[in-house]
Amino acid sequence: MSTNTSHDTASQGTRRDATQEKIAAVADSAASTICEAGSYYVAEPAKDVFSLLREYSKDKPDVAAMWAFGVGIMIGWRLRR
Repeated sequence: MSTNTSHDTASQGTRRDATQEKIAAVADSAASTICEAGSYYVAEPAKDVFSLLREYSKDKPDVAAMWAFGVGIMIGWRLRR
């Protein structure tokens, strides 16, 4: 009867190892998917915003310069405090 118990314990250990391997595989897959999605959903909108700002500054350089000056003044004022 003790032989059967040791066999059950070994079987449970094997199942536990297999389950842990499956969990690790799913976690790795989820992490890679999140990294890919994060790089797309962060990088692409940032590229779009910068391209829009670049086009706007080419079309209206005086307005863009005034905005840059105003934002610089506000940031400098906030950093001084």
